[in-house]
Amino acid sequence: MQTSITKTQIAVMSVAAGICVANIYYNQPILKDISQSLNVPEKQAGTISVLAQAGYGLGLFFLTPLGDKVNRKKLILSLMGILVAVLIGITFVQSFFWLCIFSLLTGLLSVAAQVILPMAASMDPVNRGRTVGIIFTGILVGILSARIFSGLIAGALGWRYVYGISAGLVLVAMALVQFSLPGMKAGFDGNYGKLLGSSLHQFKRFPVLRRVAIAGAFMFGVFCSFWTTLTFHLSGEPFNYGPDVIGLFGILAIGGALLAPVFGKLADKGNPTRAQLLAGGMVLISIVLIKVFPHSVAGFVVSVLLLDVGVQAMQVTNVATIYSLDATAHSRINTAYMTSYFIGGALGSFTGIQCWGTGGWQLVTWQLLLWCVVAMVAVSIKVKK
Repeated sequence: MQTSITKTQIAVMSVAAGICVANIYYNQPILKDISQSLNVPEKQAGTISVLAQAGYGLGLFFLTPLGDKVNRKKLILSLMGILVAVLIGITFVQSFFWLCIFSLLTGLLSVAAQVILPMAASMDPVNRGRTVGIIFTGILVGILSARIFSGLIAGALGWRYVYGISAGLVLVAMALVQFSLPGMKAGFDGNYGKLLGSSLHQFKRFPVLRRVAIAGAFMFGVFCSFWTTLTFHLSGEPFNYGPDVIGLFGILAIGGALLAPVFGKLADKGNPTRAQLLAGGMVLISIVLIKVFPHSVAGFVVSVLLLDVGVQAMQVTNVATIYSLDATAHSRINTAYMTSYFIGGALGSFTGIQCWGTGGWQLVTWQLLLWCVVAMVAVSIKVKK
């Protein structure tokens, strides 16, 4: 098995992971366009965001553990190939029911990004935190730039073109993976059932994994709830923004993603708790800002910056921490953590949509505060590895 990684391979893995994961978030700035195009209520259109994230959570549990059992490169290419077909299907879909099915499948197949991440950790055991930080930066930039890309393309050409162009980007990423990454022999010899059972067993093995999984789930719930409901808030009074302008808020968040390798280095130095609490504090301040100043553009600019830096810092610190637990079980540990993480995101989106429909922006922000506090309490608990 290859035990070193080149700068080119890191770049390819970062780009490919970002392109894959972006597909889950293209829908967020264009939910209103989709609701009008397919003649469904806004609240119903919001369910496709929940389904995409739920699909990703299912893929994390049922598909990513295979990275410890089969050739990771072949697994990545297979997932990406099927993803291309699903994206083409979304481009031509005329039924909201089928859009829901395709959204679930898009999330399921986009977990190729989470096969890439532990692959990178295995290839660089010396500077694992730094390398994981760089790959995760690619994932974060993919998540955040998805909103910009989606909003601009939808504003200029229509929302269907977002997914057609994305299919082409995934094909390009497949070519990069094929010609740049090595095939890696798997180390798990048991059957598929035992593989899934072993993924769950990682929670029992490592108390620190349980702690960061709870913190990560609630913090990502904040992130997804915020970005899903922000579309409805900014498209209404007094803003009345279109999808192109709403998507541009993602530019502010990309700057925060570039700090991910910095927090990865802190984790390498053995001081993750301080970084986690600092990250949580930034998110807490950002939520207070948008609660107190719900109609201030400047308030939202500052809030987006603080929230995204905080969420990303928490995540990359968590990921670097769990990859220090057992190098022989990276995919299964990643499955345990990231399944919890994206279930939190799906629940955050769902809860945010319900709060928006029931009590508007003020109820949404109360929910965000609650989830953030739970995450900070979780990282404050002292446990042994």
